[in-house]
Amino acid sequence: MSQTKITISDARLREAAEQGMDEFIQVFTDRYLEVIGGELNAETMSMLNGEQITLLAYIMFRDEVMNGGFIQLIHNGYGPFIFENPFAKAMRLMGAKPFSKLVYEGRALYEKYGAELTTECNEQEFMELFERFPEFDDLDDEFIEMEEQVTATLACYVDEHLELFGEIVKD
Repeated sequence: MSQTKITISDARLREAAEQGMDEFIQVFTDRYLEVIGGELNAETMSMLNGEQITLLAYIMFRDEVMNGGFIQLIHNGYGPFIFENPFAKAMRLMGAKPFSKLVYEGRALYEKYGAELTTECNEQEFMELFERFPEFDDLDDEFIEMEEQVTATLACYVDEHLELFGEIVKD
């Protein structure tokens, strides 16, 4: 597969922008998921450019961490995608410097505990991971405190570089 031209509805984008930063970004990421068939993997990744993948990675990161913290993010298999790729660097380049630092801190813990956090386990064993690895608590709290600002920073970056994230088309 080769990179696909991603079109974004101008009307939908304007409507979402009025609703807020989350909705603005969601227009892009929903469209990316629609184009790639709902799943980002080795095959579908080539359909998107680096900026589009990075924006989608942020939403995946945000949703996982807001729902179950860094432990859930890593346990659900997102560790390699987030921590073994230049995601943190991309966040810094997009203006989210404190968030980039947080991702690097998460990477250090991922490298230390990733193998243990990704082993198969039942619901009770999963919940016990939170007690066994309290080092992640501060990262979780820090992200929750900064999430709104990070999302706003990225939305501004997308708005200032629309051509990197999709082709805006009049309806």
